[in-house]
Amino acid sequence: MPKEIYSVSYFRNFIFGVEDSLVSTVGLLSGIAIANVPRETIFMTGVVLIFTEAFSMAAGTFLSEYSAAEYVSGSDKGSKNNFIAGIIMFFSYFISGLIPLSSYLFWPVNIALKISIISSIATLLILGITGAKISRTSVIKNSLRMAIVGGTAIAIGSLAGTILSKMGF
Repeated sequence: MPKEIYSVSYFRNFIFGVEDSLVSTVGLLSGIAIANVPRETIFMTGVVLIFTEAFSMAAGTFLSEYSAAEYVSGSDKGSKNNFIAGIIMFFSYFISGLIPLSSYLFWPVNIALKISIISSIATLLILGITGAKISRTSVIKNSLRMAIVGGTAIAIGSLAGTILSKMGF
């Protein structure tokens, strides 16, 4: 397969891993923080989420890239590139998940919640800028799209936590 296909795969998995980790982690943490769960429980839940999802996303990436390579090549010969794509997914997800989680180590829940959301949206903006520069597309369009779409997903997690806490869950 052409080298360019692997570069696209690596780029796609890096962007997907960072974005999904930020949104999933801050969405979950926000939802349970709003429900008045103790800080220690929020932190432990975040750690479990990040480890589980990083491995799950890496496995899914490896399997889907392997399947796509089989489809394109018409053979079942694997490639180290599929493994590399999974590794990229693992580390991009794992490291990015620490961004929204880390505030719960240092601040009370009400402050950590705000810092977690702000730092995640700021990171989404930076991810959009980075992606635009690498792909040579519009920095403004790409960064705003990343922040708006990711921010909307974060808002949904926060809304779910608010609704459930008011329902007594």
